[in-house]
Amino acid sequence: MTTTPGAPGTEKQLRETLEALAHQVQPAPDAYRTARGDWLRRERRRRLVLAVLITVVFALAVLIGLWVLNQAPSGSGAIFTGAHSPAGSAPHTPVRPVISP
Repeated sequence: MTTTPGAPGTEKQLRETLEALAHQVQPAPDAYRTARGDWLRRERRRRLVLAVLITVVFALAVLIGLWVLNQAPSGSGAIFTGAHSPAGSAPHTPVRPVISP
């Protein structure tokens, strides 16, 4: 007798077969401990790689910044030369009005 996939007995047969197979499976006694240890090792490795990557990127940014600052010409300090000060940057001293008696 051939059963079609939508027949009511097919689901029952499939359930019974899968239950029989599931009863034959015996879990390893230390499977959880092994899986958890593997997961913790991967997590530690991921965090270590991330910390190293962040350190390398930060160090590289600092080195590039120092290199750029070192490449600036030494005679072109236009901001704080001390020789000429812009008109708007001089401190304003208030002038008191003279009141004659």
